[in-house]
This record gives sequence, C-alpha cells and structure tokens, in this order.
Amino acid sequence: MGTSKKDVFIIADNVYTPIGITTQQNFEQVKNGVSGVQKHDRPDLSDVPIAASIFNQDQIFVPGEHTYTKFEQLLIASIIDALSHTDIKVDDPKTGLIISSTKGNISLIETEENNEALQKRISLNTSAQLIAKHFGFISQPIIISNACISGVMALVTGMRMIQSGRYDQVVIAGADVISKFVVSGFQSFQALSAERCKPFDKNRNGLNLGEGAATVILSGDEKYRGNIRVTGGGISNDANHISGPSRTGQELGDAITKAITNAGVKAEDIDLISAHGTATHYNDEMEAKAITHAGLQNTRVNGLKAFYGHTLGAAGLIETVLTKQCMEQNTLIPTLGFEEMGTAPLNITTAVSKAEIKNCVKTASGFGGCNGALVLSK
Repeated sequence: MGTSKKDVFIIADNVYTPIGITTQQNFEQVKNGVSGVQKHDRPDLSDVPIAASIFNQDQIFVPGEHTYTKFEQLLIASIIDALSHTDIKVDDPKTGLIISSTKGNISLIETEENNEALQKRISLNTSAQLIAKHFGFISQPIIISNACISGVMALVTGMRMIQSGRYDQVVIAGADVISKFVVSGFQSFQALSAERCKPFDKNRNGLNLGEGAATVILSGDEKYRGNIRVTGGGISNDANHISGPSRTGQELGDAITKAITNAGVKAEDIDLISAHGTATHYNDEMEAKAITHAGLQNTRVNGLKAFYGHTLGAAGLIETVLTKQCMEQNTLIPTLGFEEMGTAPLNITTAVSKAEIKNCVKTASGFGGCNGALVLSK
C-alpha cells in the first residue's frame, strides 16, 4: 500500500474492581499482592461456597441512580472516571463507543417475570443505548460479545475504527457481573476452583469468577505522541469444540503472530505477555503451546486471574490497562499463586521487579474456540 498505518494512542483508562476503583488503586494493590478473590457463602449466587472476586452487596457505583442495573452502573462509573482525564467530546460524530460484555443483564431472568419487556431489557443493545444516552454519545454504539475475548476484540476493533479514518476517538468499556446463571454455567463444566486459582501452575484446578469493569479511551490525535499505543491486533477461531480449546494451540499462536506482524515488530521485540491464564487445565496448556508456537516461550509472561478472577467481558480490558501501567512504570508484576510450571515451559513472572518494557502482547481465548491478541507499544 505504501501508506503507513495511523497511530492509535491510549489517552485515558479506568479499572473498576473489588480491589480498587481507579487504575492507580488497582495497580498498587496488584503490586502489593492484594487479591480480590475470597471465599464467599452466597446462596443467591451458588448452592455451595465459591471463591470469587465480587463487590460487596451494598456497594454503590453511581449514587442516586436507580434506573440502571448493576451491570450498567458499573459501566457508567468506569466511563465517568476515564472521561474525567480527557477533554474529548462525546457528542462528536467521530467519537465512537464500544461496549464489551459476555452476559450483560442476563441475571434479570432470575428475578423478573419473563415477558416481552424483560426480553428487551436484557438485550445488550438496550444497555448500550442507555449508556450512550446517559453520556450523550451520538454515534451508534457497537457491542462486542464474543465470549472471553470480548475485551481484547473490542480494543482491536477500536484501533481499526480509528485507522479507518471514520472515528477520531473511541471509548471502549467492558463489564460483567456474577449471578447464579453465570456461576451455574461454569459449575456445569466443573471449571470452577474451590480455592484461589493458580494460573499455569502444576496444581491448578480451575478458574474463579470475578466482577469488574474497565474503560480505555483511544485517539488518533498526534498530540498524544508520547502515549502508549495499540499497534496491532489478530483474531482467530480454532473451530475445535464448543467448550474445549484447540489441542495444538496453533490458532491462538497464529493470532499472536498476526498481531505482532500487524504491529510492525518481531517476536524478539516483545518484552512481556499478559496471558489469558484462566487456570483451567486445558486453557493454560493450550496457551503455553500457542506462546511457544509464536516463538515467545522465553518472553516474560504474567497472568492476573488470581487477583481478579475471570471478569469475562471486562478481563481483556482490565488486564490490558494493567499491562500499560507495567510499561509506563517499567515494572513487572507477579503471577499470584504460581509456584511450579504446569504447562509447556514459559517464563512466568513471580515477583515485582524493574524491567525495560517497550512492546507487550495481550492474549485471550474463549468458549467456541475464539482467540484474540493485541500489541501495545511505547
């Protein structure tokens, strides 16, 4: 083509979880080894006690708001904080809005009567329109709901929207809340660990669920030249099984390679991988194979699920924002719970330490065989 790709900068972000309601708070907590994953005896969520990262039942996200569900309030609270760090105009037709979620308001089916009004209320489209209206966005919101890669895919989509020239800036927000519906689904797969999860560890035995939200605001404006950029993305599907990941890891490996190529860097330029690391037996093994397939088996890897649980549609966003913090502070953060290598060999980070970090890869994989990868660069 001959034309160089437009740079896409991260100009503001927020992470809103049970361990902190700003990016800064969350990063400090993670550096200090504080996890949101605790044992909970919550009959409203599960018939047996579960280990999860969930908000207190009395937590207020947006004071005085009763028209919005907990899911929508989480999104609003996260977007308010991220927008407060920028001067972008949400009512500009060139400002986009992407909402990432896997479950949205599905929990309403547990408490409300099933009728036409409920069907409309639990639609992700309804939530997206409510959020857009709350802030005054005039562009049509875009919903990304593709299992556990939703957050990563939303960021890749936002990058492409700006590179296409149709948008100057894009607000990307993701959230999910835990309900009996969600918990019972994972219990039916026998995928949940009764203890805090151990990504990539030999004794890992399943995942923890988590609640949370995150927002990332992207811009193509050159005035943000010094900021961390989203430089590449790759999405693939292994079409292997509805719930079991690829046996070879080749397809996630291909997505990683595609993202690195798209970013205009090489495998040896990657200083850190923020892995999906759900701590289920199959996911971590597949991911280790994929990382090796992409030639990154010696690159440092962290997995953050023991801090946050699996936050579903927010996971890719939360973990990307923390990766950006690692880059800005040249600081590696630990993979909580990891003791002994339990997959194909990887270079897992286990402690806070200083390191020069110029390029990072964030990965995600999900049910249905979807895979996503993106590259952040200084």
